[in-house]
Amino acid sequence: MTNTKKQITSEDLLSLDQYTLDRKEIRKNVVEVKKDRRISLGPHATFYFENYFTMKAQIQEMLYIEKGGDEQLKDELAAYNPMIPQGNELVATFMFEIDNPIIRKKVLGELGGVEHKIYIQIGNSKIYAIPEGDVDRTDEDGKTSSVHFLHFKLKDEDAQNLKNSEINLELGTDHPKYAHKALVENQVKKSLAEDLD
Repeated sequence: MTNTKKQITSEDLLSLDQYTLDRKEIRKNVVEVKKDRRISLGPHATFYFENYFTMKAQIQEMLYIEKGGDEQLKDELAAYNPMIPQGNELVATFMFEIDNPIIRKKVLGELGGVEHKIYIQIGNSKIYAIPEGDVDRTDEDGKTSSVHFLHFKLKDEDAQNLKNSEINLELGTDHPKYAHKALVENQVKKSLAEDLD
């Protein structure tokens, strides 16, 4: 599915009644799309690459759960529209998923500034993430957040290379306490390439 739309408006969304009727099928489709947009990194972290479809589904689900009406809708559009890739850009939610609260506190406490050390590498070109600037994700004690919103701005050459199945795509982080990388499969690369102009 090519993602040509770059912004969600209220006209793009189903009514609450319609979404309630279609929710099961929509959520099934979302799971199918997301499986090619999820990449694990090391023992604790996962990239979830976002696009128009995933963000629209997120807004619909938030409106369904909270039932906050027009006021909530305004907030959801403001929160999730910036997560839709624009031009030659990839956008990801990057999460540390650690169930054990003691381990979570220890790991996150060692990873201050990790949001500035996350990259994608397309062939020989390394592109560092630009964190969403809504809030500071590392506190004054050096503890990082478990959730980061990241933008990867690609040059034209990088965008072309991402579409080339012969050129490797890797994700990683240079943080000394979480130095991991992952090679991305071609099926996932193909899905991500559809986000680019």
